[in-house]
Amino acid sequence: MTKIGYARVSSKEQNLDRQLQALQGVSKVFSDKASGQSVERPQLQAMLNYIREGDIVIVTELDRLGRNNKELTELMNQIQIKGATLEVLNLPSMTGIEDENLRRLINNLVIELYKYQAESERKRIKERQAQGIEIAKSKGKFKGRQHKFKENDPRLKHAFDLFLNGLSDKEVEEQTGINRRTFRRYRSRYNVTVDQRKNNEKRDS
Repeated sequence: MTKIGYARVSSKEQNLDRQLQALQGVSKVFSDKASGQSVERPQLQAMLNYIREGDIVIVTELDRLGRNNKELTELMNQIQIKGATLEVLNLPSMTGIEDENLRRLINNLVIELYKYQAESERKRIKERQAQGIEIAKSKGKFKGRQHKFKENDPRLKHAFDLFLNGLSDKEVEEQTGINRRTFRRYRSRYNVTVDQRKNNEKRDS
């Protein structure tokens, strides 16, 4: 039986020290600096490939493993398929229960309850946010998400010119530094299309 730790923070600016300190007693620790919304995290996948039957995967809190209820369930299933178990340090300890099957059953039930509570809380937060936005709109105080570029922004205009002169979204990104997905949104917003580029090419020929 090997104890395997997994730690995660959401961004590179955050540090893992608190979690790593809590996981000091494990044999090996995998850690990511990435959002918990996706399971496509390099060290998470490495941990899932590493664990073997009888191992215990330990996290400080369940949301370190993931934040999405569906994906959390899938991750827990993957751990169980490998014959390993999951232990969450901030949940009640099962060490006093000698029967392994009973301990695993109770542990899984506690985790399911925690997941339900966390998911319900996220829904309540979203509802409160939506209510706050509606109140702000009714008072004329809600401005919405601010756009990064205005239509007359020189950098954006230069990017549009490059695109209309035949460059791809990727090439525009390389020359201007504007993320290609962001650029596509602005092309759509200001109707800068491939058809316009074709028309320009026809006029020039």
